[in-house]
Amino acid sequence: MRSIDLNADLGEGYGPWAMGDDAAVFALVSSANVACGGHASDPETMFRTLTLARERGVSVGAHPSYPDLLGFGRRRLPASAAEIERFVAAQVGALLAVAALAGHPVRHVKPHGALANVAAAERDVADAIARSVWAVDRELAVLAISGTELERAARDAGLRVFSEIYADRGYTPAGQLMPRSQPGALIHDAEEAAARLVVFFDSGVMPTVDGGGVRLAADSICVHGDNPAAVAMATRVRATLIEQRLTIAPFVERA
Repeated sequence: MRSIDLNADLGEGYGPWAMGDDAAVFALVSSANVACGGHASDPETMFRTLTLARERGVSVGAHPSYPDLLGFGRRRLPASAAEIERFVAAQVGALLAVAALAGHPVRHVKPHGALANVAAAERDVADAIARSVWAVDRELAVLAISGTELERAARDAGLRVFSEIYADRGYTPAGQLMPRSQPGALIHDAEEAAARLVVFFDSGVMPTVDGGGVRLAADSICVHGDNPAAVAMATRVRATLIEQRLTIAPFVERA
């Protein structure tokens, strides 16, 4: 049987404020991208999230972003490539340190929000992220949106690279994620998301918002953990993957 990873962005609370039902989502996914202070989280939240991941046997990665707590990392901030290198290193390093206390290793890096979208399209930003990961720990893998500049930059930097598709986001004809401000950017209906994945695994082509499709690769599928429907979405997507005779397992375990 083929294997596929199912991932979610978790640990996105801050102080006493919680985002989503992490405990329920951890029971459904094989990998988690843990916020590390840029768009959300703090040392206690990181520790709790990493401890829960260890207890559930879920592989974890760092989820760095523009340093933008108020905007949840979904706004592009003015930052040079050198500044991006430094804040990515600081955030990844913070999670690595807390992971050492929690006894659960960080295995990959996946940029969050606006940083991921900019790195998908702009090579200088993608290169900055790749350089930062290489400098912090060259054994860390990079989880990149399929078909993007970050994929190419991380591969050229000599890092292990894995490709990601989204169950609950719309795609442009160019294979980029549709901006959240545009119609079709978000898929809230779990059945719709599941049906789209069936089309993708049958053909290798992801349906796009204009009615066409774009060919993508997939080592991992992301479902967002920051909305009330996250558990229902992850449950239905997981069931669909199993129906497609796919084994759900962390992508970092592949050779």
